[in-house]
Amino acid sequence: MYVDPKHNEHAGNLRWLMAYCKPDLPRAVGGLTLYAVSAAMALVTPLISARIVDQVIEQHQLQLLAKLCILMIVVTVVRDAAYYGNAMWMERFGQNTVFRLVSDEYEKLHTLDFNYFNHTRTGDIMSRMTSDTDAIRHLLSWVSYQAINCVVMFVGALVMMTSIDWRLALALACVTPFLFVLTRKLSQHAKPLFLAIRNSLASMNSMVEENIEGNRVVKAFVREDYETEKFDERNDDYMERNMDMARNTRRYMPWLDGLGFSLQLITIALGGFLVLKGNMTLGGLVAFNSYLWMIDSPIRQSGWLVNDWQRFNASCVKIRRLLTATPRIREPQPADHDDASVASVAPVASAERTTTRMAAMPDHIDGAIRFEHVDFAFPDDPETPILTDIDFAIPAGARLGILGETGAGKSTLVNMIARFYDPTRGRVLIDGVDARDWPLRTLRSQVSVVAQDTFLFSDTIGGNISFGVDGAHTPSPEYIRHIAFIAGADDFIERMPEGYDTVVGERGVGLSGGQKQRLSLARAIADDPSILIMDDTTSAVDMETEAKIRQHLNELDGDKTIVTIAHRISSIKDSDLILVLEHGHIVERGTHEELVAKHGRYWAIYHKQLGAQSGQAQGYATDDGTDAR
Repeated sequence: MYVDPKHNEHAGNLRWLMAYCKPDLPRAVGGLTLYAVSAAMALVTPLISARIVDQVIEQHQLQLLAKLCILMIVVTVVRDAAYYGNAMWMERFGQNTVFRLVSDEYEKLHTLDFNYFNHTRTGDIMSRMTSDTDAIRHLLSWVSYQAINCVVMFVGALVMMTSIDWRLALALACVTPFLFVLTRKLSQHAKPLFLAIRNSLASMNSMVEENIEGNRVVKAFVREDYETEKFDERNDDYMERNMDMARNTRRYMPWLDGLGFSLQLITIALGGFLVLKGNMTLGGLVAFNSYLWMIDSPIRQSGWLVNDWQRFNASCVKIRRLLTATPRIREPQPADHDDASVASVAPVASAERTTTRMAAMPDHIDGAIRFEHVDFAFPDDPETPILTDIDFAIPAGARLGILGETGAGKSTLVNMIARFYDPTRGRVLIDGVDARDWPLRTLRSQVSVVAQDTFLFSDTIGGNISFGVDGAHTPSPEYIRHIAFIAGADDFIERMPEGYDTVVGERGVGLSGGQKQRLSLARAIADDPSILIMDDTTSAVDMETEAKIRQHLNELDGDKTIVTIAHRISSIKDSDLILVLEHGHIVERGTHEELVAKHGRYWAIYHKQLGAQSGQAQGYATDDGTDAR
């Protein structure tokens, strides 16, 4: 990390960006040095032209022609070489700066928690990583050079013009106040327009990304025309925002171009008059006219440079908001959440005790879990409780089953074990220690979660299974095969075209739901966690395969605490403790036998599923497509 960008977003964007530019400032200085050489040669060239006109053409000093032509060639070559070197160094300066910035953005994304991604569109994040960073690169590599060039050429040309004829130079200088007024107005109107363009692009990117991922759903419901209409609306909005910018440019650029034309008119009219009166040489007028582009070009470019500057500012605001986003789930800090009664009496002692506990924290988790009267509500909607008064405990190596209707809070409950969320009230204890006191890396490296939404990377099957294994210990092919066997995946993997070296498509496209679930389970087991959480992991797997998976999990080496969320009673009936959730409350708890004997909610679900299963027993197809009768 090169910078901790905790500044007000309205502070100077260039000052914030300087921390990323600093390692390459020598390169930028070198580029500006080459630019100085190029600018000097550009200012010298018209003087050589003036000597050719006055001395060679007017005074017939032909012996000077060869020398002046050679000098002109040398000056031009040096100027072009310096210009090329400056352009290359400035481009490298911009690319290296953006490389560091993008690296920081990517690292920052990995520090943010679920809450951030729940409220930030994927397209918006992608825009910050691509188009916004490119706007910064464009300013560093091109706009910065062009802005300096405009100022130097404008001032230098005025100085040289004044040395040739102060009267003509003064006439041209009278135009400059109008230039600054128009440029300022253009800048003021362009800033909000670029913010609108950027937000519209992010919205369109989000929709494209969503449709790419959901293309099968769109095709299944024959909604191509509907989605196309939605995209056209966003595309039209993006076009209209750009047209607003074009209209703003149209409003001011003709005036800026007109000022440029007026310079030519003044030079030809007044300069010609001075030559005819003998107050100015013809060579001086030629040189003066050659300097004219150095004033005309900055005037014409100023509007475009202002637009690029405002685009840069809009992009910086978005990137700085990402880099300054504060995750709610943080590494444990001294006295962050010590016992309130103790901390209120002796806050210093409380902080010292917390620091000592963090230093003495073991590297291994046994797997004991306890929820102490836990409540939870999402930060953006604190008035709507998701979980209320969740209180239970299981020892290390036990099996916990969680049953409940959709939306009962099951996934939220288990996500607090790995500290993807923190409780609003109460505590989650792992091995008797508040989960907020465990270092995140230690906790999450030993708590593996097989999420409801299975995600596979565009990698080989073996690479997906070994994804969570410590990079310093590359698993052997035999180990990966053994893990796949436990997860019930070895059979179908062997039938794949290249076995464990088969590359799965993006997000596992081409695999069935059950196959993806088993690969996700294998990935979680491969890391040898102390706590294994399975969130409806076998919902797409047939009952025979599920039974084999449960048997293999029971045969795992070591005492693992296994937490299973399921809708099937068969998936959790062997658990040491079963919780039944309704609307965020635990309404029943106990073993399978105890809950059946209560004739309550669990018993009703059990008998309903028992009838369904007896109907399926006549014959059903497994997830792999084979008849299980």
